[in-house]
Amino acid sequence: MPAEEFMKFFYIITSIFFFYNISVKAESSNEYFDRKPLIIYTYDSFVSEWGPGPLIKNIWENNYNRELRFVSVDSAATLLTKIILEGSSSKADIVLGLDMNLLEEAKNSKLFLKHSMLGLENKLNIPIKWESKLFVPYNYGYFAFVYNNKLFENPPNSMNELINETEARIVIQDPRTSTPGLGLLTLIKAIYGEKSKNAWEKLNKKIVTVTKGWTDSYYNIFMAGEADMVLSYSTSPAAHIMFEENYDISALNFKEGNYISVEFAGILNSSKNKPLAKKFLRFMLSEDFQSLLPSTNIMYPVIKIKNLPDSFKNIEIPKAIQLNPADINLNKEVWIKEWLSTS
Repeated sequence: MPAEEFMKFFYIITSIFFFYNISVKAESSNEYFDRKPLIIYTYDSFVSEWGPGPLIKNIWENNYNRELRFVSVDSAATLLTKIILEGSSSKADIVLGLDMNLLEEAKNSKLFLKHSMLGLENKLNIPIKWESKLFVPYNYGYFAFVYNNKLFENPPNSMNELINETEARIVIQDPRTSTPGLGLLTLIKAIYGEKSKNAWEKLNKKIVTVTKGWTDSYYNIFMAGEADMVLSYSTSPAAHIMFEENYDISALNFKEGNYISVEFAGILNSSKNKPLAKKFLRFMLSEDFQSLLPSTNIMYPVIKIKNLPDSFKNIEIPKAIQLNPADINLNKEVWIKEWLSTS
């Protein structure tokens, strides 16, 4: 081969290797970029050692070979405040743990992406119609007063009976910082409407303590014997049956109904990991994910699962009460002021 032809050939070959090397590096760089962890903001109990978070993280990372990173705060209300303050600079891809009382405020924040899950309503098995295009539910339950059936006789059958006829030391949570606390606020408004202030004045005579969060009121006060009743969930007795074989804890199902709490997740518009976040929402409705919730989050799954724990079969399901989320968002601050004025 003449020297001139050889040099042309050499130039062509080296050019091919040069551009191939750039291409490989670019692919490697893109792959590295795509391997960023999926970051989910949620509440503390979800990621506690007894909560579903650690198990979900393990299943997700094994099945999808992608890191899942939870960032937790103490309550759903704090969760919403956090993402609103962070705005488009939030590091989160998904927010998991908001409930119906916060739905309208979350929607109005304009921070969430439409989930685009076709046929979602046909997959769900929940007592209410799900219409949100921004959020996907993952579990639900009912707020209820819980008591020890061996120590407290003749429990009330209605909210009206609890307020007007029952003598009990009651502990509740603050509606400004607690999901159940806000649930009780909306339940009383749903039942009593304009007469809610009078109902609160009567109920407050029985309330011995108002705590910031659920854990303090349930374990540190109620389970310590310093209150006869605690604001919790209708499924709380199932946890005592499952883990302690203790059948002494019961929940009140009111004739008027109990307020339903549906918890949901949504993808942030600012997420840099949207395709992966969408995969997580679909994973959230899988049997693998949903079957963990009754025994860890002590809530009902939102799809039909193969094996609901036996302890749940002992729990009577209340009639669901719910107010329009838009009305809650519009009036919540007024209702809180009304409650504070009676304390």
